[in-house]
Amino acid sequence: MQQPDAHLLIVDDDERIRGLLQKFLVRNGYLVSTARDAAQARRLLAGLEFDMIVLDVMMPGEDGITLTRDLRQRLTTPILLLTARGETANRIQGLEVGADDYLVKPFEPKELLLRINAILRRVPQVKAAEPVRQVIHMGAVRYDLDRGEMWRGDAPVRLTATEVALMRIFAAQPGRPIPRDRLVAEGASGGDAAQERAVDVQITRLRRKIEDDPKAPRYLQTVRGEGYMLQPD
Repeated sequence: MQQPDAHLLIVDDDERIRGLLQKFLVRNGYLVSTARDAAQARRLLAGLEFDMIVLDVMMPGEDGITLTRDLRQRLTTPILLLTARGETANRIQGLEVGADDYLVKPFEPKELLLRINAILRRVPQVKAAEPVRQVIHMGAVRYDLDRGEMWRGDAPVRLTATEVALMRIFAAQPGRPIPRDRLVAEGASGGDAAQERAVDVQITRLRRKIEDDPKAPRYLQTVRGEGYMLQPD
């Protein structure tokens, strides 16, 4: 189910975890590089392109949240955060700064594999989908469904893989409310209450990129009791 020869970067200060995850993911068809901290990850990212980054939140020195925030200024590479149980605030913060998903430690390696597969499937599906409209317009913002790209005027707007997946769902049915449980199922992993909260965070972040006034959304609207709706021009 994985992308052929997809290259993953595992960033974790625990040498045992790095080694176990690398062996497991290589056995499942991935190319895997590892880094022990944010500094080493930066050096690898400066010289290599990765299809996805699996990043521990709690690391000595620069933590995963700070690194994610900085990487999102210049990279759209999907990021999966590994968080310790009970770090609810950090998980939400990670989504707010641009992570695509999170997985709580301790976890089964197979669950990590399923999350990775799911995230990497999102972008190709968007490119292959038959769009309802080739380009949708939202004021000064336009979104190209074929390419999964957003622009504000002549400036590109960086989107994460999860944001592209959400835009695909909304753009397929403009003007119709999309239930939150469907957004959880198709735009994020899992389906529990925490993931519904994660979708709310993703919507808030997407509004900041689309709306002139995110607190009074014109294009990505909340429909009380039904979910969210995209209302393009």
